[in-house]
Amino acid sequence: MTNWLPDIQQGHGPLYARIADQIEQAIGEGALPVGAKLPPQRNLAYDIGVTIGTIGRAYNIVRERGLVSGEVGRGTYVLDHQESRPPEQADPLTTSLAGTRPLIAPAGKLRFDSTAAPDIGQGFVLSELLSEISRDHHADIASYARNFPDHWFEAGCQWLARGGFRPSPETIVPTLGAHAAVIAVIAAVTSPGDRIAFETLTYSQVSRSAGLIGRRTTLMESDEFGLIPEDFERVCAQQHPKLAFLMPSAQNPTVAVMPLARRQAIADIARKYGVWLVEDDLYGAMTGDPTPPLAELAPERTFLVGGLSKSVAAGVRGGWVACPPHFSQRIRIAHKMVSGGLPFILAELCSRLVLSGAATILRGKGIEEIRAREAIAREVFDGIEFSSHPCVPFLWMKLPEPWLSGTFKQAALQEGVLVDDEDEFKAGRADRVFHRIRIGFSSPADRAEVRNGFQTLRRLLDSGRVGYDSFD
Repeated sequence: MTNWLPDIQQGHGPLYARIADQIEQAIGEGALPVGAKLPPQRNLAYDIGVTIGTIGRAYNIVRERGLVSGEVGRGTYVLDHQESRPPEQADPLTTSLAGTRPLIAPAGKLRFDSTAAPDIGQGFVLSELLSEISRDHHADIASYARNFPDHWFEAGCQWLARGGFRPSPETIVPTLGAHAAVIAVIAAVTSPGDRIAFETLTYSQVSRSAGLIGRRTTLMESDEFGLIPEDFERVCAQQHPKLAFLMPSAQNPTVAVMPLARRQAIADIARKYGVWLVEDDLYGAMTGDPTPPLAELAPERTFLVGGLSKSVAAGVRGGWVACPPHFSQRIRIAHKMVSGGLPFILAELCSRLVLSGAATILRGKGIEEIRAREAIAREVFDGIEFSSHPCVPFLWMKLPEPWLSGTFKQAALQEGVLVDDEDEFKAGRADRVFHRIRIGFSSPADRAEVRNGFQTLRRLLDSGRVGYDSFD
């Protein structure tokens, strides 16, 4: 076994990425020769003063690069063959933009790191609609979406309606899904250097995307009911953000639902400081939450975003954004600039799904499946603290001692299960540690596979120190 140690003061990017880069450099320079055994993760973590989860991520990166091989109980060794290395290596910046998930998910693993709509036979409905569209619009599907027919906007009105709130057609912009809609809004109403406010834990791919186009991130504190209004006001007064990204209903990853009084306070504060609001309702629309959306409470400054990929069909990445008055044209142009434009066949498919009622039926069937899987989670994880909602395809689990989030993620990977650690959802650097993971359970093929995966995770949770110490 080698006595090589990395210098954690060198390099750029996250600590685990720097360690991985130094391992690669040491292999290239011969300091870690072919066949050398890397230090056990727990030993190296102790020697350089970091968590075992950090070392686990670094080892996982160099394993993905084809530089080492590792087996539980045997150790991690430097490989001899260059052909196993991917043709293009991920630099630290690329790694930081990708979050904590691998750039390419390893094959043969159970995917508990995805929340796309479960497969309940959507393919049959989609194939029929696509055949109809091909027959009715054989010329349009081979070209750009040069015209936007009225029913595309009407579909958006119907899909984004909540309770007594229904946006007007002139406020609707069809988009390439919710993510593209959010980035289009950020690009349209803010400028490079402006601050965007995010909850500390959130759908962090938005914050990383915003950073890629030159926006800065500022963090806000939340509790079990979502964003804390007092901290939102503090951030507004001190940091002067131009826009805040929020998920008031079924927040990702915490599943928090913001009560009406708090939503009203958020709307009032945003109005006071002139802050734009982006309300992501992807999961909230699945819950039937009757609380008025922010778009109803502050329609002059709220962009409400929704789509189909989480609740109807994973492969149908279409959506809509309802804009404040007189902003739809600006957002439509920004969306075209940042996304390249909207394919006719996708926009027409999304519209027909909604207007025919098929989207509502498929969402209902998907929610029924999610309810059954969430009930399995409550059974298998009885006695473990977690937050969930019967209609939402993920749960937010607090890890028992001595588990750390990154360590458990690595241990689960060794057992063939992909989960998300808490760092995947941190919008920026934060000192607070939650010791939680997110388990998404909509991707597995059936409930039996879900149960098996849950039982694997339960065994790890119950193994305590033994499980913690057994992954080198």
